[in-house]
Amino acid sequence: MSFEFVRKLPTPDEVREELPVPEEVRKIKEQRDAEIRDVITGASDKFLVVIGPCSADNEEAVVDYVNRLAKVNEKVKDRLVLVPRIYTNKPRTTGEGYKGIVHQPDPQKSTDFKAGLIAMRHMHIRAARESGLTAADEMLYPENWRYVSDLLSYVAIGARSVEDQQHRLTVSGFDVPAGMKNPTSGDFSVMMNSIYAAQHPHSFIYRGWEVNTSGNPLAHAVLRGATNKHGNNTPNYHYEDLVRVLDMYEKMDLVNPAVVVDANHSNSNKQYEQQVRIVKEILHNRRLNPGLHRLVRGVMVESYIVEGNQKVGGGVYGKSITDPCLGWEATEQLIYDIADSE
Repeated sequence: MSFEFVRKLPTPDEVREELPVPEEVRKIKEQRDAEIRDVITGASDKFLVVIGPCSADNEEAVVDYVNRLAKVNEKVKDRLVLVPRIYTNKPRTTGEGYKGIVHQPDPQKSTDFKAGLIAMRHMHIRAARESGLTAADEMLYPENWRYVSDLLSYVAIGARSVEDQQHRLTVSGFDVPAGMKNPTSGDFSVMMNSIYAAQHPHSFIYRGWEVNTSGNPLAHAVLRGATNKHGNNTPNYHYEDLVRVLDMYEKMDLVNPAVVVDANHSNSNKQYEQQVRIVKEILHNRRLNPGLHRLVRGVMVESYIVEGNQKVGGGVYGKSITDPCLGWEATEQLIYDIADSE
């Protein structure tokens, strides 16, 4: 056999039974879902800021970060909607390296999926309960969606997943906004086709069930830059890129045209400090063009408590063990700058 079946993992229902959503968190999610939905549909003029660590590798540090974010949110909530990134899966091009808390709840130990599923859910519940903010996560594995579907208020589909049919079909059954990133090639048509697929109803097989979905009208575009055939990063957050996406939206049968710009990854060439400049350029471009002001609904920023990154086991509290991030002081100032521009 080419597969070794190691052990049967608990089902989503079993994990939910072990870690049920507290009533206070359910109410928080209901309110937050409505607030974020209104930004994507244009019913609200607030600006979305999806912000936080590249990977949620340590519960104490992540919850600390989210609690800090909640205090800032109280000061800017009349203009911004802050959504903490609690990304519990890390996509890997080669399959090597830390893959997130679902794989390794302790980054310095070997894979433990059962403990990882519990740790993922526990972190999301704790962060929401303490901060009053429900979070965003990346859906790297569609079959894992129901382990946290009652907790998340925003989902991202990554550049390596957006071309996959199972991801697109699964998103069509979501009731929360789903940001469909452009692929690493940078092809906007792939991204727009993924939004089209996600916004329309489908029938397919999911976790051994035949399922029907009604389509997700909150699926939208996320621009994260591209990598060309020579391996060089190419940004796609500039004015001309945004106008092109606006034109593509107008030509397709899509509802709720919306773009969120990822200021890191290939847009910044992973130069994390450049995220501040990039966000400010995006805000400037929105002011130049009423169409872009309506289209660009938010930004994504990678930040943590301590700037930069470290190797697994580095031991610095609140410092990324994957991609480098902005530090807390720069993050807080950036949020206030965004709020002042709105």
